[in-house]
Amino acid sequence: MAKYIVLVNWTDQGIRAVKDSPSRVDAVRDLGKKFGCEMTELYMTIGAYDIVTMVEAPDDESLAKYMLTVAKGGNIRTTTLKAFSEDTFRSIVGGI
Repeated sequence: MAKYIVLVNWTDQGIRAVKDSPSRVDAVRDLGKKFGCEMTELYMTIGAYDIVTMVEAPDDESLAKYMLTVAKGGNIRTTTLKAFSEDTFRSIVGGI
């Protein structure tokens, strides 16, 4: 499974209903199963992003479908980064 870091910001709509966000997180976790994805970690953060999550997905297309489905609810905007493990990092760098 590929790993992704998802940087999240609440929209105006999302922050107005911030008290509902724990139940939205649960719904997002459940939704991931539909796309073969799993949100493995979630952190509320202070700074440029409101939340940072780690997601595992079988491929980029599955992750894109998952994130687009979540975002169309209008509560968040996301920035997604594909993540490589330290072992993969060493292999990539070792190959150049």
